[in-house]
Amino acid sequence: MKVCLLAQQSVSMVRGGPLVQLRETVRYLPEFGVEVEYFDQWRDFPRSEFDLVHIFNGTYLNHDVALRLYQFGIPFVVSSIFFTMRSHRFIRTTRKLAHIASRYFPGLRADYAFIADICQMSRMVLPNTTDEAAIIERGLEIPPEKIRVVPNGVDPRFADADPYLFESEYGLKDFVLNVGHIGSGRKNVLNLIRAMKEIDRPLVVVGKVQAGSYAEACLREAGANPCVTIIEGLPNDAPMLASAYAACDTFALPSLFETPGIAALEAALAGAKIVITPHGGTHDYFGEMATYVEPKSVSAIVSGISHTLSQPKSPELRQHILQEFTWRQVAEKTAAAYRDALK
Repeated sequence: MKVCLLAQQSVSMVRGGPLVQLRETVRYLPEFGVEVEYFDQWRDFPRSEFDLVHIFNGTYLNHDVALRLYQFGIPFVVSSIFFTMRSHRFIRTTRKLAHIASRYFPGLRADYAFIADICQMSRMVLPNTTDEAAIIERGLEIPPEKIRVVPNGVDPRFADADPYLFESEYGLKDFVLNVGHIGSGRKNVLNLIRAMKEIDRPLVVVGKVQAGSYAEACLREAGANPCVTIIEGLPNDAPMLASAYAACDTFALPSLFETPGIAALEAALAGAKIVITPHGGTHDYFGEMATYVEPKSVSAIVSGISHTLSQPKSPELRQHILQEFTWRQVAEKTAAAYRDALK
């Protein structure tokens, strides 16, 4: 089987979870009989060469290419990478209102309408969590038989991470760690920094600082607390990142939602205890082996981190992640979905 993989043009600029998911899936797919090639918009698309196209991300930025594939009769699947805290009813109502409004104002469309279109045109939708699948089914009204949960994954190398490199460079150990972009309100870094004022442990935040007022507020709060260290971005394959995971006591990701946050999987595999948002499907991955905190409540974050810091580390979560969520296992499930989509 030969598959063409496609993502929005900005995916390599953001360098977040979707890029890691794309690259790691591509890395292991050949083991399961799938030949992979990236989409090249600058050459004629060789329709006859591919059995299937895989679109990473149901964003409106990929709507036009999805429409062309559908019109040309080229089968495709989509990794939706879609979640919202809005209710299923709100999503359905917004789509209906936008549809009515478009009759009077041509060109007016809701974001939800674009992703719903892509999902409807696809052979199969591949969300990362059961919560994401529920939104696609009940909010976007996609038939459940067309939805297949394919989880996010983790590189097993994080299980062998050594704390020495980070500890020797920064002189820190047994700290609280957060990894993610600083500037996205969804990541909720500001509330985490505020919560750490009440906790007698260092906080290390690793992430690219994005321009904007939210990032500026994060930097101001961090600058007022000498126990906060910000390291502006480490590549996913950087030995220092793996070492940071191993050196920390607790990894905190109190985002508004995560599906489930690849960094949290990496940290768990490196042996960190996990404090994380309950929203987005994180329970699918961490079960009862993590502490869940409501992201909008600073006091809840304080309580969750304080409780977790008081607990000993356990190998149970690390073993669970290694057994269930490596990228090789993700690629195997992805290849199986491809074959079912072509039946």
